[in-house]
Amino acid sequence: MRTSLPYPQMKNIRNVLFYTITIAVFSALLYFFIRQGTLLENTAQIAQKQPNTSSWEQFTDTFGHNIHHPLATLLLQIITIIIVARVFGWICKAIGQPTVIGEIAAGIFLGPSLLGMFYPEVSALIFPAASLGNLQFLSQVGLILFMFIIGMELDLNVLKTKAQEAIVISHASIILPFALGVGLALYMYSDFAPEGISFLSFSLFIGIALSITAFPVLARIVQERGLSRTRLGMMVITCAATDDITAWCILAAVIAIVKAGEFVSAIYTIFLALGYVLVMMQIVKPVLKRIGDHYAYREGLTKPIVAVFFLMLLLSSYCTEIIGIHALFGAFMAGVVMPVNQRFRNIFIEKVEDVSLVLLLPLFFVFTGLRTQIGLLNDSHLWLVTGLIIAAAVTGKFIGSTVAARFVKQSWRDSLIIGSLMNTRGLMELVVLNIGYDIGVLSPEIFAMMVIMALATTCMTGPALDLIDKFFPSPKWEDLHPQHEPSRFSILIAFASPQGGRKMFRVANKLIAQSAEEQHITALHLSPSSYLSQVNTEEYQFETFRPINEEAHLLDTPFTSLFKPSQSIEHDIIETANDGEFDMLLIGIGRSVFEGTFLGKILGFTSRFASRERLFDTITGKEKFFHADVFDERTTHIIKSVKVPVGILIEKNLDKLRRVFMPLFSPEDKVLLRFADRLASVGGLQITIMDPSQSLSQHPEVSGELAALREKSGENVTMLYENALEKEFLQENDLMVISLDSWKKAVESHSVWLSHSPSVLIIRG
Repeated sequence: MRTSLPYPQMKNIRNVLFYTITIAVFSALLYFFIRQGTLLENTAQIAQKQPNTSSWEQFTDTFGHNIHHPLATLLLQIITIIIVARVFGWICKAIGQPTVIGEIAAGIFLGPSLLGMFYPEVSALIFPAASLGNLQFLSQVGLILFMFIIGMELDLNVLKTKAQEAIVISHASIILPFALGVGLALYMYSDFAPEGISFLSFSLFIGIALSITAFPVLARIVQERGLSRTRLGMMVITCAATDDITAWCILAAVIAIVKAGEFVSAIYTIFLALGYVLVMMQIVKPVLKRIGDHYAYREGLTKPIVAVFFLMLLLSSYCTEIIGIHALFGAFMAGVVMPVNQRFRNIFIEKVEDVSLVLLLPLFFVFTGLRTQIGLLNDSHLWLVTGLIIAAAVTGKFIGSTVAARFVKQSWRDSLIIGSLMNTRGLMELVVLNIGYDIGVLSPEIFAMMVIMALATTCMTGPALDLIDKFFPSPKWEDLHPQHEPSRFSILIAFASPQGGRKMFRVANKLIAQSAEEQHITALHLSPSSYLSQVNTEEYQFETFRPINEEAHLLDTPFTSLFKPSQSIEHDIIETANDGEFDMLLIGIGRSVFEGTFLGKILGFTSRFASRERLFDTITGKEKFFHADVFDERTTHIIKSVKVPVGILIEKNLDKLRRVFMPLFSPEDKVLLRFADRLASVGGLQITIMDPSQSLSQHPEVSGELAALREKSGENVTMLYENALEKEFLQENDLMVISLDSWKKAVESHSVWLSHSPSVLIIRG
C-alpha cells in the first residue's frame, strides 16, 4: 500500500531542490565567465603592478588605510565624544550641576588642554588636524537643528502678555554687561585683538558675548527647581526668552558690522536682515500655520510634510548665511515662525530633538574644547584678565537683572533669583564665541578666557540659588497651596503612572469621605527632568493628570495637583510629605518592582524571565532576589524617612471598592482601626475585620476601639473570629488593609494565601 507525503513536506522538498539546482547552475556559469576572462589578461603588466609583499603585510596596509579613512575617523570621533560627554554629564548631574557643564568639560578634556597635552598620540589618532573640518561642519548641522528647537520653544504669546516687565528686566540685563564689555575692550584691545580687527568690531563682540543668557539651560534649571508653574518661573522664562530674541538681533547686527568693516557698510546687510525677518513673520508664518493646523496629528506628519518644514529650515539658514548674519539666526527664526499649535510643535520636536541633543550637539561641545587652549593662559596677567572678564560678566548680568526686577516691584528674594538665573550662559555663550572665533574677532587667548567665563557663570547658578534660599527662605508649600485647618484629614498621593494614580485616588477618596469639609487630596507627580522640554511640559502635565481628573469628576471630589520635574524622585516625595502638613502619604508599587522576586511570584506579578537589570544586580551582589525589607530600596527609603503614616498600595485590578478586609494579628495592628473608622463611615462600603486569635478583641487597648467602631458603624462592619485566609474569601474582597509589620511577617513566612490576595493597602502607622 503506497502512502503519499503530506503537502507541506512535498512543498519543502521542492523548494530545496529548486534552491540547490539554481545555485549549482549559476555558480558553474560564474566560474566559466571568470575562467574565460583570465585568458584576456596581460600577465606581464599585472605582475608589474602586484606589490612584492606578503599577504599579511598587504592585510595590515589595508587595515591601516581603513583606520585612517575620513569616514572611519569621523565615526570614531562621534563614538568617543558621545561616551565621554555622557560620562561627564552624569558626573555633573550627580553633583547638582546642569548636564551641559559636563558636556562642555568633556570637550575641554578631549581637547589640547588635557588629552592633547598628556596623550598627544591618542589625541592625534582620534582628532587629527585634517579631520577637524568634517567635525566642524557636522557640529554646525547639530547647532542648526538645536537653534530650530530653541525657536520653537519660545512662546511669543507668553511674551506679549508679560512683555512690559520682561522687556525692562531683559534689556537692563543686556545693556549693563554690554557697556561693561565695551569698556573692558578698551583695556584688552591693544594686547589681545587679532590683526586687522577694528576696535568697533572687537568691542561690540566682547559686549554681546557678556550679554548672552542661555535660555535652554535656564529653562531646565527652572524646571528642576520646581518653579516652572509659579509666577516667578514664568517671569524668568519670559525674561530669558526676550533676552534671547534681543541678543540674537543685536548679534546679527554686530556680525554684519564685523564682516562689513564699518557701520555704514553694514547698513545694507542690516536692511536685508530686517527684510528677511519681515518676510518670515508676515508671509512664511501664516502659510506654515495653515499647514500646521491641517496636519496637527502624528499620522498627518508624513514624509512630504516633514520635508516641507525641513526645507524651510534649510532655506532660512541659507538666506541668513548669504545675507551675512550667520545660518544659526536663520534656524532660530525658522523655529519662531513654526505653527504655534502646541500638539504640532510637540510632535515635530520629538522628531528632531534626540538626534540633535544626543548625537550632534555633543560634537559642538567637543569641537569647542578642541579650540580651547587653556595652556595659552600661562602667566598671572592672563589669568587676571580672565578674572576681570568673569567679574564684568557677573556684575553686569546679576546687578542689571536684580535692580531692574526690584524696580518693577519684585521682592528682594525674587529679584535675586532672577539675577542669578539670568547670569546663566552655558551653550548660547559657546555659540556666540565660536561665531566670533570663526570670523576672526576673537584670538585663541580671548576665546579660552571666554570659555572659562561661560563655565564659571553657569556653574555658579545652582550654588547662588541655594544661598538665596538660605538667607531669604520661602515657605514653599504655602506659595503653592493655601494652609488647611489641622482638623482636616489631608492625603498626599504620589503616583507614577496615570492609571495607577486613578486607582490611588479611588482609595484616598474612601479614606477622606467622612464629611465634605474634611476632603483634602493632593496628587503629586514627579517626572525625571530629562524627559521634559519647556514646550511639552503643559501638555505632559495635562495627560498625566487626566485620569485623576476624570475620577475626581466622577466621584465629585476636589483635589490639588502638584507636578514638577525631579532629579531625585524619592527625595522629593519625602521632602513634600514632611513639609506639607499632610496626615498620610499614599504611594503605589508597580509590577516591575516585584519582577524576578519570590514576592512577585506569590503575588502573581512575575513574568517568565526576570528583568535584565535585576538579574545583573543579583549576579553582581548589589541586590538579592528576596529583599530583607520586602520592598525595593527606593520604597524602603520613603517608608523609613516620611514622618506621617504611609500607605503602600499594591494594585491588582482594583476597578471597584465595595468590600474591604482588615486582618489584625497583633496589638500593634490597632493603628489600622483609625483607618477602619474612616472607611466604615462611607456608605455602601462593607468592612470585615478579622481577629483569628480572638485575643485582640479582649485586649484592653484594642477592645474599646473595636466596641466604639461597631457602635458607630455597626451595619458596615463585620467581625470575623477565625482564620478565613482562603482563596474564595480573599477573592470576594476588593482590598485588603494590613499593617506593615504583619505584611512583613506574612512575606517572610512565605504565606501561601498571599498569592490569592486582592489589591493590598499596607499601612505603616
